Amino acid sequence: MANPRIFAVAGAVMLASTAAFAADMPMPEPIPAAPAPIEAAGGWYLRGDLGFSNQQVDDLDNALYHTGTVSALDHVQKSFDAAPFGGVGVGYQFNQWFRMDLTAEYRGSANFHGIDTFTDSGPAGVSVDVYTGRKYEITGLVNAYFDLGTWHNITPFVGAGIGVSRNTIADFTDTGLNAVGSSVAFGKDSSKVNFAWALMAGLGYQVAPGLTLEGAYRYINLGDAQSGDLIDYTGGNLIYNPMKFKDITSHDVKFGMRWALGGATPAYGDPPLMRKY
Repeated sequence: MANPRIFAVAGAVMLASTAAFAADMPMPEPIPAAPAPIEAAGGWYLRGDLGFSNQQVDDLDNALYHTGTVSALDHVQKSFDAAPFGGVGVGYQFNQWFRMDLTAEYRGSANFHGIDTFTDSGPAGVSVDVYTGRKYEITGLVNAYFDLGTWHNITPFVGAGIGVSRNTIADFTDTGLNAVGSSVAFGKDSSKVNFAWALMAGLGYQVAPGLTLEGAYRYINLGDAQSGDLIDYTGGNLIYNPMKFKDITSHDVKFGMRWALGGATPAYGDPPLMRKY
């Protein structure tokens, strides 16, 4: 029978050999951990926008409509042509989800076309008025946006704004036709400041560090406007009667750019350096 001491010595030799072999093998490098997402740092940015408006007016009103002699009034047409607009602004990105900016915008001249018909109880009978003019605005808004996440550098967003708009009616004319003849009245340029508000949605695309391009739709309510007092070719009128434009709105399509002051912040941190063994 073998001596137990021989087995003990053999086992110790085997263990020592295994440990020496293991010491000579290189240690495997640890698997790098996935980078942890971090929130984008806040920062100031500048913006610029260009676009086109598609404007409507809810109603027209004039003091002569309420003299008691007018009936069966019908606004056959009350429309604006499309017009360009442009604006600039400055804003602040609070985090990767929320930002705000202050914008000033010049909304270019949009031609107005209007026609109404009515019945007068006097000898004029049925009358037709043809209106022409143009409208432009200077608008300032404070806007807030919610960015809804970023995929492949594309960020959808929604937003809202409030502010004021200075609406100007210019070169307004009223040409009337009826059974007793025709008439022409003119209104001087007139401006009115109103509360304004807007709702918007769009997409931003980061094309370079710090530079984002935007495409957006915006619904904006610009408030009211009115022409100057309508005076006929003789230089007079019966009563003070500017043409009033009630509740002017627009469906805007706009394109813009945002430039981050100080450059861009990456959406994810760099992976940590791995120490080699």
